[in-house]
Amino acid sequence: MLLPEPRTRAGQAGLAALLADPARALVAVDFDGTLAPIVERPEDARPAPGAVDALRTLAGRVGVVAVVSARAATDVVALGGLDAVPGLWVLGHYGLERWLDGRLDSPEVSGAVGLARPLLAAIVAAAPDGVHLEDKHHSLVIHTRPAADGAAALSALTPGVRAVADEVGLEAVPGRLVIELRPRGIDKGTALYSLAVDRAAGAVVYVGDDLGDLPAFDAVDRLRGEGVAGLTVASVDPGVGDTPREPADRADLVLAGPVEVVGFLLDLAAAIGEP
Repeated sequence: MLLPEPRTRAGQAGLAALLADPARALVAVDFDGTLAPIVERPEDARPAPGAVDALRTLAGRVGVVAVVSARAATDVVALGGLDAVPGLWVLGHYGLERWLDGRLDSPEVSGAVGLARPLLAAIVAAAPDGVHLEDKHHSLVIHTRPAADGAAALSALTPGVRAVADEVGLEAVPGRLVIELRPRGIDKGTALYSLAVDRAAGAVVYVGDDLGDLPAFDAVDRLRGEGVAGLTVASVDPGVGDTPREPADRADLVLAGPVEVVGFLLDLAAAIGEP
């Protein structure tokens, strides 16, 4: 077992702080593209082999382990079999929802989402074959990956989707061949920062792969400024051609997709050792 060395001094300090005091550490990971390989249909996503065991092992050795996702918390739990990990926090809908040991805390759905739903449905109805709308209750996502030219379809649809967001008071957020409408001011950075403060974390690790994970990287930077050591990790699957470069450019450490992420989590647990 040999942990990869972060390429920045700040990342090296974050990893060292976690290993020195794991009981006060927070390790948070994204789901799609990080724990689970990217797939054409969101409902087909499953964790990479060994991911649940890695989370379970790590959860017994660090203070807090969390999965932070754009999906509904209960969907992530069901798709990933994450109820098999005692004490795991699942922050769904960018932190709007919190799930812990079977208990879900979730706010009322914004009325703006209901206003946007038929407007987006009309946009999708006129879009190229394969483009579809995913209704996540707290947010709405247009997927263009199944289209013949997903990138071109996304580019063509984006102005209209942004206009809908402005009209109803939502935020339009791009991702990997998706664009999502969600309540303003909600992101993974807010979710990560809040959990770190709530749990009095002494070190924070965040692993993500997409544009939606950049606010969590920002949160790690903010925590560093407040004296909390941190490590940012990018999951970059070489087999997926539409991976955005920004997470890799920003991260202290880059791993080659979910398989390497699982290996990193297992190696991290082994480096900490038995509690």
